[in-house]
Amino acid sequence: MSDIIQILKDRGIFESVTSDELQKLAQRESLTVYAGFDPTSESLQAGNFVTIMVLAHFQRCGHRVIALVGGATGMIGDPSGKSKERNLLIEEQVMINLEGIKENLSRFLDFEREENAALLMNNNDWMKQFTYVDFLRDVGKYFRMGTMLGKDSVKSRLEGESGMSYTEFSYQLLQAYDFLRLYDEEGCSVQFGGSDQWGNITAGIDLVHKQRGKEVFGLTFPLVCDSSGKKFGKSEGNAIYLSSAKTSYFDFYQFFIRTQDEDVERFLKIFTFIPLDEISEIMKESEAAPEKRIAQTRLADEVTCIVHGERGLEIAQKASLVLYGGSIDDIDAATLLEIFSSVSSCDLSVDAVKGANIVDLVAVSGLCKSKGEARRLVQNGGLYLNNNRVTDLDLVVKDSDIIDGKLVVLRSGKRNYFLVEIG
Repeated sequence: MSDIIQILKDRGIFESVTSDELQKLAQRESLTVYAGFDPTSESLQAGNFVTIMVLAHFQRCGHRVIALVGGATGMIGDPSGKSKERNLLIEEQVMINLEGIKENLSRFLDFEREENAALLMNNNDWMKQFTYVDFLRDVGKYFRMGTMLGKDSVKSRLEGESGMSYTEFSYQLLQAYDFLRLYDEEGCSVQFGGSDQWGNITAGIDLVHKQRGKEVFGLTFPLVCDSSGKKFGKSEGNAIYLSSAKTSYFDFYQFFIRTQDEDVERFLKIFTFIPLDEISEIMKESEAAPEKRIAQTRLADEVTCIVHGERGLEIAQKASLVLYGGSIDDIDAATLLEIFSSVSSCDLSVDAVKGANIVDLVAVSGLCKSKGEARRLVQNGGLYLNNNRVTDLDLVVKDSDIIDGKLVVLRSGKRNYFLVEIG
């Protein structure tokens, strides 16, 4: 067996472990490990990346991995690392989100292999069988108030302005029972998560020890921040999702392209499977020509390909060229619609577009509010048709300007794109 713990240490995704015995055990035999995901959205975010990568490394090293979706706990909300209570979810939305999460994880984990297949489980499958009294009797009696109140995640909330509800306070009991249940049913002996999960993880370890008299293990990794201290996975206040329906291929790719020089080597180790010696070579090349952003481009290429496949990477790369003024001559309408999926658009008939004066078209489309504004845009050199600057006020849209007979791309200035779709 590969030394999974050393791999995690070398790649910067290891912080602490409840017992050093885990590293020795993981080299001798295949273990069953799990990590949890809150089903708060139909798509996981870049903030979930570390958890996903640790699961993937465990599976690649021959261990059996379980991705546990908190169908029950997601309807409560984990208070760890949060300053206020989350909005509660209804069961129907949780199930929709669960399907999206499975699709996201299938890009990293193999759920189909004959041996060592990953499992996706939902803790609501067992939590919904409990009555409140049964849960207090069978689980709650093993927890002591002093220990629960001493958890960092609890203390920080109790000291804050919003306090903590009893619902959130109970969260650690539910997560602890998950570990016990997975130990009983799947032989799971390891739970891992971010450093803010230490209290929840140790609660589960204690419960398994008290009820079964067995030793199980916990492992945490650091919460990843960039060099400015901002938590990884946020871009100008917006979450970066793994679903292209919520974050476009271009925006996803650009998030990684914009990685600071101080962070890129660390992110290559954490968020890709590139061998460490190859990362060292990439960094040497990048440092020799920093203006080329070699390391950032490789990071964006690798992560986008993992998450969105070769097709998604191709669209992201083309979008990066197109949206910064590159030629669109060789790009078909379907690809352009994906590239420009988030820009403003209008639908016009072919008769309204073909043979139209460019000033009239710009005004009718809504890119400009009036013909006068459209004329001034042309005169100032700020109007582009299919990324070619328009200099003639009398330009007429030809059949060859309509891409695949379906689309015309207008642009005002450097970045303000507008699509005219032919109905």
